Amino acid sequence: MQSPLQIQTSLKENILDSENQNIKMQIENLSIFYRDFRAVANVSMTIYAKKIVAIIGPSGCGKSTLLRSFNRMNDLVSGSHIEGQVYLDGEPLYERNVDVVDVRRRIGMVFQRPNPFPKSIYDNVAYGPRLYGVNRKSDLDEIVERSLKQAALWDEVKNKLHQSGLSISGGQQQRLCIARAIAVQPEVILMDEPASALDPISTLKIEELMHEIVKDYTIIIVTHNMQQAARVSNYTAMMMIDEQRAGRMIEFNDTNIIFTNPKDKRTEDYVTGRFG
Repeated sequence: MQSPLQIQTSLKENILDSENQNIKMQIENLSIFYRDFRAVANVSMTIYAKKIVAIIGPSGCGKSTLLRSFNRMNDLVSGSHIEGQVYLDGEPLYERNVDVVDVRRRIGMVFQRPNPFPKSIYDNVAYGPRLYGVNRKSDLDEIVERSLKQAALWDEVKNKLHQSGLSISGGQQQRLCIARAIAVQPEVILMDEPASALDPISTLKIEELMHEIVKDYTIIIVTHNMQQAARVSNYTAMMMIDEQRAGRMIEFNDTNIIFTNPKDKRTEDYVTGRFG
């Protein structure tokens, strides 16, 4: 297993000049409302393919709200609506004719606490493919094995695939949830503090896993852990609460710049622990 420093160094070496990168998502002047309250204000950012973006900031600044807007999970909250637009491969996601189910297949999500279904390990991973019409056992077997291998879990569970997904450890459950997200072959994976409920060893495994799967997926992670953001991400978005209690992105840049030479004094105070 690589050390955090090795993971960080390897990721940083993969950063290319912006003009040489493919744009995966474009967020344009996005504001998110719950009825009349604006929870997130005027966020614009460019997310490049097969990179890791960390969203950081103090509690209550709208990090998770912003993240959930990227695959329209906020639609499930009564009274929520947006202004602005989110684009995936140049396609607007907030249009009436958009298939929201397909959006959530293309942009998967891993939540803060492991949430396996009360099913077998196999059925947890096969759930999504079955939902999208894959029913042949040989095809499902292949998908389950491939997904669990990508999630660095296969060797630990290959002999107990028919045991409950709830019977394994918390760290294994979170990797199972990542395998479940990977199984439908998304293009982007959203992670909402995926290691906050885990011990340090399991956290390191999740970080190492992110380092591996970013070769195939674009990853956007919300984290309160500054060291984690510095270790794993290529780019970092810094959010703060404005005078109207809305979350606002005050800085977005290469992670090295955010943590060593930020442009905004509030960012410097936050990442160095003097604020937040």
